[in-house]
Amino acid sequence: MNPILNRVMEFVRNIQVKGMAGPVLIILILGMMVLPLPAFMLDILFTFNIAISIMVLLVGVNSLKPLDFASFPAVLLLTTLLRLSLNVASARIVLLEGHTGPDAAGKVIEAFGHFLVGGNYAVGIVVFVILVVINFVVITKGAGRIAEVSARFTLDAMPGKQMAIDADLNAGLIGEDEARKRRLAVSQEADFFGSMDGASKFVRGDAVAGIFILVINILGGLVVGMVQHDLDFATAAKYYTLLTIGDGLVAQVPSLIISTAAGVIVSRVSTEKSIGQQLVLEVLSNPEVFGLTAFIIGLMGIIPGMPHIPFLFLAALLAAAAYRITVARAKAAEDETVRNAPVAEAPESAEASWDDVTQVDVLGLEVGYRLIPLVDRNQDGELLRRIKGIRKKFAQEIGFLAPAIHIRDNLELRPSAYRIVLKGVEVGRGESFPGQFLAIDPGRVSGTLPGAVTRDPAFGLPAVWIESGLRDRAVSLGYTVVDAGTVVATHLNHVISQHASELLGRQEVQQLLDHLAKQFPKLVDELIPKLITLPVLQKVLQNLLAEGVHIRDMRSIVDTLTEHAGRTQNPSELTELVRGALGRAIVQQIFPGTADVQVIALDQHLQQLLTQAVGNAPDSTSIEPGLADTVLREAASAAARQEAQGVTPVLLVPASLRAMLSRFLRRTIPNLSVLAHNEIPDQRTLKVTAIIGGKA
Repeated sequence: MNPILNRVMEFVRNIQVKGMAGPVLIILILGMMVLPLPAFMLDILFTFNIAISIMVLLVGVNSLKPLDFASFPAVLLLTTLLRLSLNVASARIVLLEGHTGPDAAGKVIEAFGHFLVGGNYAVGIVVFVILVVINFVVITKGAGRIAEVSARFTLDAMPGKQMAIDADLNAGLIGEDEARKRRLAVSQEADFFGSMDGASKFVRGDAVAGIFILVINILGGLVVGMVQHDLDFATAAKYYTLLTIGDGLVAQVPSLIISTAAGVIVSRVSTEKSIGQQLVLEVLSNPEVFGLTAFIIGLMGIIPGMPHIPFLFLAALLAAAAYRITVARAKAAEDETVRNAPVAEAPESAEASWDDVTQVDVLGLEVGYRLIPLVDRNQDGELLRRIKGIRKKFAQEIGFLAPAIHIRDNLELRPSAYRIVLKGVEVGRGESFPGQFLAIDPGRVSGTLPGAVTRDPAFGLPAVWIESGLRDRAVSLGYTVVDAGTVVATHLNHVISQHASELLGRQEVQQLLDHLAKQFPKLVDELIPKLITLPVLQKVLQNLLAEGVHIRDMRSIVDTLTEHAGRTQNPSELTELVRGALGRAIVQQIFPGTADVQVIALDQHLQQLLTQAVGNAPDSTSIEPGLADTVLREAASAAARQEAQGVTPVLLVPASLRAMLSRFLRRTIPNLSVLAHNEIPDQRTLKVTAIIGGKA
């Protein structure tokens, strides 16, 4: 017997009581519509109905935001269903036992029928109708309208809120968990107001049902009392009407309380304080309001013919309240001064610990105080949205996700200055003036503009800061006009693109492989770590990025490395092999479409000299000084001529010389791309525009 009893007890303990409460409550409520209830049980349930409505109102008043009471629509449905079930149960007992006297349906209904309306059923009907009108026309209709408008505005605002969350996430202001919580809160807020819009119809239907139930019970009671129990009309009207009115009032009072709670929930503005705290701080804490009101009420009280005592008494109370609030404010200000007084420093400082060691941000943006509105999410900073776009564009074009950009203010900078920091080191600096526009001279403007002459911080082009009223004039003169946020965003984008190789750390490479493995798991497993190590792959990718080659085509890169990694582990050699596989994409990146590939070539004699200088050390950049000076001078001159013609400067050399010349020329001529012959697709047409070491 004991094992069976133990199993039963274990089963009872495993039942989730909280989870069963809702279904059991609904079944009991529906059961009250069918099963007859004694008068004493009706008293208990009517009292419970009033208590639960008061609890709902108090929870609504003390909620800081609507989502703090997210279950309110369901509670609204359950309380409405409870009231209707009680109406059905009480109607049954009124019609069955109403002929016995005014206490036939319990003491609660009797109290509401006699005490609240003085036993006068005419007064009771009027009071009942007034309560229904207040509930139906004023409170419920207003709350329903607010819920409807809030639901519409919340749905319209969802995309903007989602974008703001993504901007904060991309800017590094919040983490993934916080972003997930905020997205869930936005979705729940829309669901809540949508549910409230529908749930308010329950209360309106309840009010209409109350009127019908009142009329039906009175008519039914008259028929039952006069026909079945031989009561005269006056006695039947007295008994059944008072019972019906008591029944209606005892249901309408909780309904009115619940409707008020619904209005409070949907009409309040979300803050960190409850309704009571808001009222005290915003309405009842202003002594000027109390004093002026006391003066006006006092003047009204001394007007001849007015009831002097109520007006003057209330004016005295308001004046006393104004005095008390003024004294309390003065004391609070004095206490605040004492609290903010400087405190002597402790003689001993805390010991240093590992908590004092902070990690350097990979990528950071520091701004002066005048630029804070551009990056403040509370002021809808436009630069945050632009930074999100920069990271997304970078990921789509370059081929990996750049680290988050950490933004902070720096009081050591000039008010309108900013600086871009890479691993704790400044890599870019500029100034931007909110409210003004930067007019950039692309080289073909037809006039000058008044303003502060400067240079575009991203590309160094001549520019001038102008007032907003000169924008149209600047555009008509041929200037490229951008706002303050765009200036910072463009500079930031340029710096990130220039230092892409330094942003590709070991963690980013691993994330890149994990992303590729979702589509090509076998390809990744075969390469890492069987053929090459992760550091070698990272170096190859960094070499490509250092020369401006995108790494979006990771499949071709991994295929090439898998094919050649068995012969060499030298990152430089592997880089050249990968460039050959990516030749079509490299050329397309420099010369979009099917346009001619206009290049600078090497003279045959110079090419032989360089080949002999390189010899068997392709990784070396050591060239005889005179020869190096000639190559550098003529390459710079040819590149400048190509740029003047609007063509991207490209030097075409044999594959054996490409890596060496690229390293040699990159520092002095950063805009010159060095391509190998094997990187040019057969379908593209070559056009030599200049020859270094010879005649064009």
